[in-house]
Parts: sequence; structure tokens; C-alpha cells
Amino acid sequence: MQTAIIFNHETVTLDGEEFSDCEFRDCRMVYSGGEPPVFSQCRFDGCDWKFDEAAGRTLAFLKLVWTVGGKAPVQAVIKEITGVVR
Repeated sequence: MQTAIIFNHETVTLDGEEFSDCEFRDCRMVYSGGEPPVFSQCRFDGCDWKFDEAAGRTLAFLKLVWTVGGKAPVQAVIKEITGVVR
């Protein structure tokens, strides 16, 4: 676990990592679809989020589903992610 670290203008690989009380400033946050990271009491300022490999392919698949008329299932995933319930 990485604790109380300030990351500044860095590329941070997220898969399987744990961060506690860390600060990320203008970082490139990269998730590749492995074990999801754990963030506890972390702060993010001006970071870019990049989805590589399996994570990127999942997003590409969702975009494909959307473009071929599957808006409802993609919207359901977004609602699940955001916790929005009607």
C-alpha cells in the first residue's frame, strides 16, 4: 500500500494497487483491466484517466453496442456506475 505520497506529473499504473491519503497532481492514471485499485482518502487534481488493454477494449465494446442501437444496456451500465436509479 502506498500511503501519504504526492504524485506530481507522473504516469501511475493502477491495476492491483492500494493508495491511502495520497495526492495526485496532473498525473496520467492508467488502468488496464486487472484487479481494480483501492483509493482511501485520496485527492485528484488535473489528472487524465487512461484505459489500456482489457479496460480499453471494454470501453470500445460499449461504444460499439451504443452505435448499433444498444443504447439502453449502455445507459443501464452508466446508471449502475453512477448509482442513479429511477
